[in-house]
Amino acid sequence: MNEAILRALAPYGELRAAINMSNFLLVSGRSADDSPDGLSPDLAKEIATRLGVPCRLIPFEGPGQLADAVGQDIWDIGNIALEPERAQTIDFSASYIKIDANFLVRENSDIKTNAEVNKQGIEIILYNRSAYDLWLKENFSHPDYVRVPSIQESHKMFYDGKADVLASLKPRLVDELAKIAGYRIIEQPFTSIHQSVGIQKGHPEALEFLNSLIADLSGNGFIERSLKRHGVEEKLSMTVF
Repeated sequence: MNEAILRALAPYGELRAAINMSNFLLVSGRSADDSPDGLSPDLAKEIATRLGVPCRLIPFEGPGQLADAVGQDIWDIGNIALEPERAQTIDFSASYIKIDANFLVRENSDIKTNAEVNKQGIEIILYNRSAYDLWLKENFSHPDYVRVPSIQESHKMFYDGKADVLASLKPRLVDELAKIAGYRIIEQPFTSIHQSVGIQKGHPEALEFLNSLIADLSGNGFIERSLKRHGVEEKLSMTVF
C-alpha cells in the first residue's frame, strides 16, 4: 500500500470511520457488540481491509456534527452525503448511492408541484443540517423553514399538524404512507442525496484510492449485497452506482 495513502487514511495505524447514525437506510441497526451496523459500517470496514489496518467506527448523531469534526483529528474518513457547502472543508469520493428527497403534503393541500413549494408563506419542516436542508437553503429561498434536531422529530411534528410541507427522504415517506392515510408525496424529487466518503482536503492520492475502491465495490455487487443482508433494499427509492 502506498505510504501517502496510509498516512492520509490511517495515520495512527487504524481507520477511524465516522458514521452518521441518523441515516436509517445506511445504518440499519446495531450489531451484537452495540457497534453501528449497515451498509455504511460495512463500507468502512471494507476500506480498512483494503488498507490492511483495523477499523474503528465513530458514531455521530447527525451529518452536521460529523462534518463539524473535520480537522479535529477525530476521524479519518466520514461516510456522509456530498454537498457543495461541506465540500469547502471536505474532499468527497465518487458517490456509491443516490437517495431521492421529496416533499410530503396533506391530501387536501393545494400544493401539487415542487415549484409551488418555493413560495412565500409556505412553511417547510425538516431535519436541520441534513443534506437536503443544505440544498434547500441554496435553492428554495422563498419558504419559511422549521428546522428540528432529528428526522424523527420533523415527521412527528408534521403529522401533528405543524407546517405546510415536510421535506424528507423518499424511502421513509413511502414506508410511512403504506401505514397511514391523508397525505401524498409530490412525486418529482426536489433533489437527490449522493452518499459518499469524505476525507480531509489535500490528499489526492487517498481520494484516487477511494474512487477506485468504490468503483470496484459498485461493480462487483458489494453495495447491493450489503443492502440485501441488512434488509433495507426493498425500502429504497435509490440508485446504486
